[in-house]
Amino acid sequence: MFTPNDHAHSCTQAARSGLPPRAGLGLKTGHLREVLGSLPDIGFFEVHAENYMVAGGPFHHFLRLIREQYPLSLHGVGLSIGAEGPLDVQHLQRLKDLTERYQPHSFSEHLAWSSHGPVFLNDLLPLAYDAPTLNRVCEHIDQVQNAIKRPMLLENPATYLAFQRSTLDEADFIAEVIRRSGCGLLLDVNNVYVSCINHQRDPLAYLDALPLHTVGEIHLAGFAEDCDSLGDRLLIDDHGAPIDQAVWHLYRQVLERIGPVATLIERDNQVPAFDVLMAEAQQAEVLLKCAGDRS
Repeated sequence: MFTPNDHAHSCTQAARSGLPPRAGLGLKTGHLREVLGSLPDIGFFEVHAENYMVAGGPFHHFLRLIREQYPLSLHGVGLSIGAEGPLDVQHLQRLKDLTERYQPHSFSEHLAWSSHGPVFLNDLLPLAYDAPTLNRVCEHIDQVQNAIKRPMLLENPATYLAFQRSTLDEADFIAEVIRRSGCGLLLDVNNVYVSCINHQRDPLAYLDALPLHTVGEIHLAGFAEDCDSLGDRLLIDDHGAPIDQAVWHLYRQVLERIGPVATLIERDNQVPAFDVLMAEAQQAEVLLKCAGDRS
């Protein structure tokens, strides 16, 4: 059983997720044959765990072959870590079975909720950052880590509203969750930028308030842009565009603080040709190498 009694040790273990400090890509079904045919020089692949929570079929056939060639990261989108109700034990069992089947180098989930009673919402919804929510999130993370027998990584959210009842800043809330539970941090740099623009915060100050020594993986993605009802800039984390230059700049700032860490290029909508994603991965590889040379 994973028991996060020694938080310093477990956070360090989470930060050493096992993924190489290289660029990786989200594995898309349209690219499976191309990947297996060419075996591109990429650090790792990441898949959404929920897409593989079945006993067999073609998805598992291809993932098994790719897992034989590359490190694998599992990324959850359906555990509903922040929900007021209990975790879905059947979902958690399927996750446990999946981690035992593929022995991934990393497992991560979102600081969000997506279920209420029997209703599941296909979205990652924000939390109030207060003591009851903190206790609940930590309990749920402990339950997940005990089930999969390893520390997980918790992803910082992209948000569009804040709760008046919150008593903690988001970064302080995340830091306390990590301290109590012994999980690590999946630092989504695009989410940092999106949330800070939407809430008129300083992205660098937000970063510096996080426990960056616990980062086990980084995500980079693109966003869409709109205006809110007051005409202010509103960014939407849609994973449907190339990585913005402002996010690349913030990523460089992160690497200056923590050195090279496994970095995923995310594209879930308007997915381009594989070589387009490889070009973004190679851009991240250059920055990772520079960070390694400095450290």
